[in-house]
Amino acid sequence: MVMKKIKAVFFDVDNTLYDSTLQVEMVRQNAIKAMIEAGMDITEEEGLEALKDIVGRMGSNYEHHFDDLLKKYGYESNPRIIAAGIVAYHTTKAAYLVPFPDTVPTILSLRDRGYKLGVITEGRSVKQWEKLIRLGLQHFFHTVVISEEIKRQKPDEEIFRTAAKRAGCHPEEAVMVGDRLDKDIIGAKKAGMVTVQIMKGKYCERKPESKDEEPDYVIPTLKELLKILE
Repeated sequence: MVMKKIKAVFFDVDNTLYDSTLQVEMVRQNAIKAMIEAGMDITEEEGLEALKDIVGRMGSNYEHHFDDLLKKYGYESNPRIIAAGIVAYHTTKAAYLVPFPDTVPTILSLRDRGYKLGVITEGRSVKQWEKLIRLGLQHFFHTVVISEEIKRQKPDEEIFRTAAKRAGCHPEEAVMVGDRLDKDIIGAKKAGMVTVQIMKGKYCERKPESKDEEPDYVIPTLKELLKILE
């Protein structure tokens, strides 16, 4: 594909800048282990399956996942067991919130080449900023656009157009890198951006279901982006 002069590069956060799929697996696993050690009489498999179901029904921003887990197995509220799960969850969350090995070198190279850099992500603003700060990446980006802030969700093309405007360019002069065809690729493509799918995380095996979901480029790791932009 022939690209216009590219002025800006935007990134999704989860499974693009770091391995959020692994992080989620480990925080849940360690939380359940800690709750069992604190006195909850279930197997790890039972706990993980039940927790996955609760998160699926109530959403990731719900604040009482562990309380509901206790209720499911007939327990009265138990502060010790809940606290054990919370501590293990947050300790593990921080331990696995690290960039992919090539994230920082790629971002530095793009910055040195003069590209405007940005983030386009979904979720609660505080949580997404926490990720960027813990990843040590917050200072690299000229603009960060979060769905909660502008009241638009991916794949609404307006979230991508807003990011381009804030970076001082047209969507056609920007590249969007993300892991999800149904969120990052289709939305950015409709906005007019060049789209790059990174093959990371739990959605990497998913195939395009329409022409709109077909990325312009597919890369196995972030550093491959530099070859595309040469």
